[in-house]
Amino acid sequence: MSQDIRIPDIGDAESVEVVEILVAVGDTVGADDPVVVIESDKASMEVPAGKAGVVEAIRVAIGDQVSEGQVILVLSGSPDEAAPAPAAASAAVASESGKPPAPAEAPEAVEAPEAVEAPEAVEAPEAVEAQAPAEAPAAPASAVAAGGPTARHEVRVPDIGEADQVVVIEVARAVGDAVQADDLLVVIESDKASMEIPVGVAGRIVKLHVSEGDEVREGTLLATLETDGGTAAPSPGASRQAPAPEPGPRQAAEPAPQKPASDAPATARSEPDEPASGGPEPRPAPAAPAGAEVYAGPAVRQLARELGVRLADVSGSGLRGRIVKDDVKAFVKNRLTQAPPAERGGALPALPVVDFSRFGEIETVPMSRIRQRGADNLHRSWVNIPHVTQHDEVDVSDLEAFRKSIRAEAEAAGVKLTPLAFLIRACCQALREFPTVNSSLDPTVRNYILKRYYHIGIAVDTEDGLVVPVIRDADRKGVYALAREAAELSEKARNRKLTPADHQGGTFTITSLGALGGTGFTPVINAPEVAILGVGRLTTRPHWDGTAFVPRQMLPLSLSYDHRAINGAEAGRFVARLGALLGDVRRLLL
Repeated sequence: MSQDIRIPDIGDAESVEVVEILVAVGDTVGADDPVVVIESDKASMEVPAGKAGVVEAIRVAIGDQVSEGQVILVLSGSPDEAAPAPAAASAAVASESGKPPAPAEAPEAVEAPEAVEAPEAVEAPEAVEAQAPAEAPAAPASAVAAGGPTARHEVRVPDIGEADQVVVIEVARAVGDAVQADDLLVVIESDKASMEIPVGVAGRIVKLHVSEGDEVREGTLLATLETDGGTAAPSPGASRQAPAPEPGPRQAAEPAPQKPASDAPATARSEPDEPASGGPEPRPAPAAPAGAEVYAGPAVRQLARELGVRLADVSGSGLRGRIVKDDVKAFVKNRLTQAPPAERGGALPALPVVDFSRFGEIETVPMSRIRQRGADNLHRSWVNIPHVTQHDEVDVSDLEAFRKSIRAEAEAAGVKLTPLAFLIRACCQALREFPTVNSSLDPTVRNYILKRYYHIGIAVDTEDGLVVPVIRDADRKGVYALAREAAELSEKARNRKLTPADHQGGTFTITSLGALGGTGFTPVINAPEVAILGVGRLTTRPHWDGTAFVPRQMLPLSLSYDHRAINGAEAGRFVARLGALLGDVRRLLL
């Protein structure tokens, strides 16, 4: 029985491009085997077969634009009933080497799609039975092991939001371990936070598919478990739900979908010179620079053109030597740092390299991934955004008196009430009155993107570095709810429990030094936001009330803003309004 394999969910992308076809007609594939590689303008993704079987037809070619739900290939039957021993051996060799096996010689008289549906193919089961003993050793291990009172469960990377570079930094289990549903399996880390992924079900780990340092994405297979509760896959001798497909004519004849230009398997590196029979006509790949043979997707080629990079000079770090965007960026960075200042044009002059060991004992300690990416983001924001910082002091004596008066009530409700909750509440009201402070600039820097929602980021200091979880719809929440959510997010951040969704969608950020001190500082804007509020230490200061100096509690505020989006007068009015709201807590009710 034939079954269609389709493009899975590709998120917000309307279409993606097929950059590599990893199988050929006649190949035997398992459910987890990748069959094509697709690429959007943000990332590449391997599409697994999803089901075991034999490739009957390929419906796409390299260069095709495909969308979610589109058929990419057709499978028939399963490996143990449709593929002869030589084909199974070829598939095994292909699996070991990572290259698709060469398709079998086929008489010209048989067309692939029609051969499967032809009535004459009904006689094929005799050929299968005759070859069954030879096929038995080549049956997929997953099918054999899954038979019996156990089932197989696959653990995959969950939703990781918009992150396109996530690395496995810890593998907490080993093959053979007995695990419970809540046991930690792996820890992954993006440029913003770490995330622990639990096993999800009780069972025993039979295979780990990743190791420390591997880059993964949403849906990547992490581990296979053996669990109690029925058979997950039929054994080789199990009966089928549908009659066996017609393998006789297919084994005798199957046209090749692609014709490689050399002895090496045809991939996106070397596309076919002429269209293959029985499949769609492949589109020609973009010409490699200066005649070089380059394996890269369209988004990478576009980036290279924008930066003026010859892809033939770049070494690929992707699967099978494919060039990815980071390779192009690393190439440019390397050239800029190595070139003399006169050749760097507008690039910043490089800092001198100093051998500090000449002056005494040193130790080189690697930065965490969060600190590395945070440093990159801060540098990018600082050099691209014209920062201006406005400093002010706000009298919050009345607010502090009110907060202390309800402290016991808050504790009884299970809430630790800090000034931060009132700050968030006041910021939301001020942002509603000054919408440009709650905006972003479009790429042309000619239009505001005004946001009608108020998601407030709070900077949290952790052992791995600074992270900024987001309180969503903060304007709709009371002071108790804000205090409770801020405490929960801070705790999750310190325990490395934040999810990608916890970081996304911020419109304005608050970073507080709290009791650490400081009368003012210049916080760096968390792009693509246009402003960030820095909060210093609350102190008691003498304040002139017109007749005498009286002790008042003063809170230092530092508003950094993008001068392209906000001018000085707007920033001044915003801070003044914020001070009025914090100076009289009753205004927060208006």
